[in-house]
Amino acid sequence: MPVFKHPQILIASNLTDGEVVFLGPSGWERDHRRARVARKADEATALEDLGKRDISANRVVDVYLADVEIGSDGAPTPLHYREKMRVKGPSVRLDLGKQAGEGAL
Repeated sequence: MPVFKHPQILIASNLTDGEVVFLGPSGWERDHRRARVARKADEATALEDLGKRDISANRVVDVYLADVEIGSDGAPTPLHYREKMRVKGPSVRLDLGKQAGEGAL
């Protein structure tokens, strides 16, 4: 089992629309702040198993764990650049995607 250094969340791409999604308590969420957080290696393994199940069911692709830090509000925030960009949405047109504001999702 790999060394567990940081809390982690499970990230994927939704097969229906290609949006980035995060595994939450009751399914895939579009808001990373509602993601389930693994704080131990066995919890991370359980998240990966749920992701593999949804890959097999053709719900998501590109499923992987991402290191996060937990903010004062209890919400997870990705530590690495790739995931920080995925949380924000497309970077070429700020008037499109998640960063455009409410209702864009």
